[in-house]
Parts: sequence; structure tokens; C-alpha cells
Amino acid sequence: MIVTSVDRTHDRYIIRAMELGCDVITEKPMTIDEERGLAIVDAVERTGRDLRVTFNYRYAPHHSKLRELILNGTVGDVFSVHFEWLLNTQHGADYFRRWHRDKRNSGGLLVHKFTHHFDLVNFWLDSVPEFVFAQGDLRFYGKENAEQRGVSEFYSRCHNQPAARNDPFALHMEERAMLKELYLNAEHEDGYLRDQSLSGDGISFEDTLAVMVKYRNKTLLTYSLNAYQPWEGLNIAFNGSKGRPEMKLVENSYVNGGGERKNEGSLMDCDITWYPMFGTPERIEVAYGQGGHSGGDALILEELFGNSGPDQLKRRADSHAGAMSILTGV
Repeated sequence: MIVTSVDRTHDRYIIRAMELGCDVITEKPMTIDEERGLAIVDAVERTGRDLRVTFNYRYAPHHSKLRELILNGTVGDVFSVHFEWLLNTQHGADYFRRWHRDKRNSGGLLVHKFTHHFDLVNFWLDSVPEFVFAQGDLRFYGKENAEQRGVSEFYSRCHNQPAARNDPFALHMEERAMLKELYLNAEHEDGYLRDQSLSGDGISFEDTLAVMVKYRNKTLLTYSLNAYQPWEGLNIAFNGSKGRPEMKLVENSYVNGGGERKNEGSLMDCDITWYPMFGTPERIEVAYGQGGHSGGDALILEELFGNSGPDQLKRRADSHAGAMSILTGV
């Protein structure tokens, strides 16, 4: 069984499927809080069924390359990680239009989206978090913040609203064939509005976040997220006993369901530079593949539904990995 429902419902489908004798593949996040997470782990142990969490970022060639550099000892012991993720005013803003904006559905960005990033750190370090401290706030989206920026025209959703024509954040579904078919023409079925205003009320999760984590292997992580930036991607650096690898990654942006899925996670630019403790810095070359996330999506699909070969980088994510990834955000 494959689970791709609203995040807060993942647990009920995962658990019921395993009770009926099915193995399960679930989209990330595995679930949105510790109570649901424990129930899923208990069901895995009780039923003996397999659960896979589709962390496709593990399979992206650039993320796998960082794993190799740490796994083969190039970096030495990793003492600290500095990780900055930027979501932009297209893809990043889109989380605040749709059902994710209600934290009861998604657990907030630290759980829904950034389970990916915390899983990557767990994967890179081959460790798990022991202590987490985080702070966050809604600083850009929402009505109060819009008022402070001088916005004076408000609306609840974009469709058929004259004020939306002057809003650079408005999503005009009638102008995009796939959005129109998927959402606008289907509103009578469930009442779901895909084009809610980013300057409206009802947004209950944060767009500005800072996190500090201590891992079991004593590595320290500092992490930040801002969901209203002019470009999308990451800056990350590992401070190790033998040197420092740094990666800057800029991703192409898209709107979910907008007909641009072929570009999801594709790269505009990626630079990995290795700074040895003593020696000359060098750029690390990465071999990319075809398809989403620079070929990573094809690799995970082949593993899930094709011929599963050796997993030397330990990229396969089970219920334990799924639980560890959400715990930082939770």
C-alpha cells in the first residue's frame, strides 16, 4: 500500500494497512507528532510488516556525494554542521496557500517539509538527535505582517477576486490547465480551496525558524529556515577534524500541481568545495542522472518497484528513520 494523504492522516492508513497484512510505502513525513509516531512504530513491531519512507533527497547525487565524503573518512570526525535552507516566493510561498498552512494538518514546516532536511543530517552523520532547541515565528505571511508592509487590499482566495490581480503572490488557477482540472473544477467535491491568500488569516505555522541540535555522536547542528527568499536552495558546511566540505545548491522552483513536476528539485547550480585542513581547496565533481532531483527520483523508484541492488550508502529509510526525522521538528 502507498500512503500519500494529508500528513495528519498518514498514521491511520499506515497502521490499518499493516494490520491487514500489507507492507507500506509512505510519503514523508511519516506522521506529524510523537504520539502518532509511537503508534506506527508499535504497529511495525506488532505486525512484522515493512514500512518504507520515501526520502528521495537521500538519492540525489549531490547529497549522496556528501555521504560518501563522510563515510569514507575524507572529512574525519564531524564536529559541527551549519545548514541554511531557503524557500522562495514561488514554491516556498505555496505552502502558505494550501492545507499545510494549518499546523493541525502538517505539523508545521519543521515537520512537513524539513523532515527531509533533518533526515539528510541523520543520514550524513549516521547518527540521531539527542537534544533539540528551536524557535520560530510567522514574520512575513499572514494578514498582520501584510498590513505592516503596507498592503491594503485583502481577499480570502484568489479566484474571481479583483484585488488578487494586484497581488504578486496570487495563484490564478484558471490560467493553468492542470491546477484548474485538479482543484478549481473539483471544489464542489470537498470544498478545498487551493488558492488561499497569503495575506489572509488562518495561517498557523511559522515562516522563520532557527534550530540547534546535539546528536548522539556529539555533533552540533545549527539550522535556519526562511520561506520568503528570492532564490531556493541551501548552504551547508561540515566542520571536521580533517577539513570542511561546503555545498551551495540552487534549485529550480515550481508550484505543486502546476504541471511543472518534471522540474521538481532540478538544479540551477550546485557547487561542492572541499577545504582540507592543510592543502589546496578543490571542487568536488558529481555525476548527475535524468529526472527529478537530478536523477535521485529514478533511483528510489527503481529500488522501490524494480530491482533492488546493494545499498552501500544505506539510503533505504524504514520506520526508525522516519521517526528520527520527524523528532527534530516535533
